[in-house]
Amino acid sequence: MQKFYQILVFVLFLSSCANYEYPSQVSIGDKMINAAGQSLEGNAVVIPQDFAGQETLLLFGYKQDTQFDIDRWLIGLDMTQTQVAAYEIPTIQGMLPRMFSGFIDNGMRKGIPKNLWKGVVTVYADGDKVQRFTGNLNPNNARVMLLDKQGDIVYFYDKGFSVEALNEVREALEN
Repeated sequence: MQKFYQILVFVLFLSSCANYEYPSQVSIGDKMINAAGQSLEGNAVVIPQDFAGQETLLLFGYKQDTQFDIDRWLIGLDMTQTQVAAYEIPTIQGMLPRMFSGFIDNGMRKGIPKNLWKGVVTVYADGDKVQRFTGNLNPNNARVMLLDKQGDIVYFYDKGFSVEALNEVREALEN
């Protein structure tokens, strides 16, 4: 019986680690799909409803290595004094990460100053849905999505930070 449980745990582990590659389904002008997450402060967040009424830049990350790209975006926004509500959205698919979400979130809290926790919203249960929508090819690149005040997508970029892309976000904000 013990062998059965070991095999069951192993199979569950392997199935939860499954990774699928999805091309982006995002079209400019579409509504952002609904996704539930939780800020590092512990508050429930529903995307895009909770951002209604403000232009919002979402920086989706699917791997820990994506943080490098997200940081470049945040530094670029700060250095150019771009006025937009920006949120980091770590989006993790699979059953195993959901089981360890508290551990993962606590690890992020250790590396992020407390005053920034509101701007980091982790998505677990809807992680696969979000990745199917935004695509997850080249997962080290952040998915950068600008929403207008109604939650419509006005800009999307997934090729890694560039000054040209940053200027495109700034131009979209001006229009």
